[in-house]
This record gives sequence, structure tokens and C-alpha cells, in this order.
Amino acid sequence: MSSQQNTNLGIWLMVAVSFIFAMQDGISRHLAGEYNVFMIIMIRYWFFAAFVISFAARKSGGLRNAARSSVTAMQIFRGVLLTVEILVAVTAFVVLGLVEAHAVFAVYPLLIAALSGPVLGEKVGWRRWVAIGIGFVGVLIILQPGFGVFQIEALIPLLAAFLFALYGLLNRWVSRYDSSAVSFFWTGVSGAVVMTAVGFWYWEPMTGGDWAWMALLCVTSASSHYLLIRAYEVAEASAIQPFAYLQLVFASALGMVVFNEVLRPNVAVGAVIVVCAGLFTLWRARVAEQG
Repeated sequence: MSSQQNTNLGIWLMVAVSFIFAMQDGISRHLAGEYNVFMIIMIRYWFFAAFVISFAARKSGGLRNAARSSVTAMQIFRGVLLTVEILVAVTAFVVLGLVEAHAVFAVYPLLIAALSGPVLGEKVGWRRWVAIGIGFVGVLIILQPGFGVFQIEALIPLLAAFLFALYGLLNRWVSRYDSSAVSFFWTGVSGAVVMTAVGFWYWEPMTGGDWAWMALLCVTSASSHYLLIRAYEVAEASAIQPFAYLQLVFASALGMVVFNEVLRPNVAVGAVIVVCAGLFTLWRARVAEQG
């Protein structure tokens, strides 16, 4: 298979992942609006952990190789960090809705660029710093801090974006020491352990219909992570990462059609600015890698 064919496949896989992630967010918004968010994320992680253990068992060396990490403490911290990010993000979906939460969350690639210097020691040029600044202007347009009464809840998706950016940077850091299979294993297992310890105390009965939604959430969670791994296996991350922004489009459409959310003009304008700044930052990062 040629490089171009690999890239095309990677793009389509990323588009599929973005769509599944958006549907997953919609299901999470529904369930977390009816039940305790700790319980919802706990059950999701049970299935995720079972999936990664099964995935690891089929690989050469089995579970022993999957669990063998050179930076175990950091792998566990990554897993815990992701669980906190998911909890914050799902809370944002419930409080603000999918449209506005995703519009603010789209700033995470800019945060990755801004934090790559202090966390990974990477050089960030002045062009990317300008793009980062413009992106945050977009966030301010979305949040409208100077108009009327500022909603402190609007900072929830910004916190989720910061946590996810830090998680992404730590992924790159641990990749210097461990394979993606090892990181995948520890993400699922450590997250399941932490969420069980917390979520067990918030257990409440669910209706039969919502158990069906819960099952669908678990399946989409596992399948999206698998497709994401496949996407990065067949294509360069810098070539397919821009298509992850389609999640904003899919989630916003879902929010408006299913949850009757409204796309306010300032949110639309701010989101366009954030996405354009993010795409420029990704492009500059690719130029830097090739140069």
C-alpha cells in the first residue's frame, strides 16, 4: 500500500473517530443528565478496561508485555488524568450543552502547542505563538466575559481542554519509553481502578432503555479508541489531526437537532477563529517536523 493510500485511509478513520466521539458525547450528555456522572464514567471504564485487556492478551507476549512499562508511575498518572478530563467534559456537556462546550474545548490543540515548550522542551516559533493568541481571542468571543453576567460554568470546558492538552503531551512523553500498546493498556486499567473506587459509592438503578444507551456508550468508547489507534498506525499524526476538528461540527449538529440547543452568533464566530488558529498551529508543527 502506498503512502498516499495510507494517508487517505488514516483520514477516513479519523473522520469516523470524530463522528463516533460526537455520538459518544451525546449519549454521555443524556445519561449524565439522568444519573450520577461518576457511575456513568465508571461503567464506561469497566468496558474499556475489559477491551484493552482483551486487546493486549491477543498481542505477542500477552498481558505481561502490555503491562511492562519503563515509566509506570507516569502511565498511571496519565490514566487518572484522562478520567478527570472525561468527568469535567461530560459535566460541561450537561451544564452548557454540546455546542458551546465543544466550541471552547476546540482550543486544546493550541494549549498543546503552548505547553509543549515547558512540558516537552520543544521550541514554539513566533508564528505559532501568534496563532495561539488569536485562538484565545476566539475563546473570549465565545465566553463574552465583558457582556452581562459572566457564567463561571463557561470555564468548565476550558478546564477540560487544559486537562486533555496535558494528557496529549504526556502521551508524547511516555512514547519515548513505552509502545502505544503499553500506553493503551495502562490508560484503560488505571482509569477503571480509579473510577471504581470513586463511582461505586454513587451507584443508582437505571431503566432498561438507559441500560441500552449505556451499552452503546461502552461499544462506541472501545471502537473509537481502536479506530484511533489504527488511524495513527497507517498515517502520520500531523496529516490526519486536522480532521479531528470535525468532532466540533458533528457534536454541534447533534446538540441542535437532538437537544434543541441554539448556535449563538458569538459562539459560531469564536469557534471558527479557534479552529482556524488550531489548523494553522498544526500546519506549522508539520512544517517544523519536515524542516
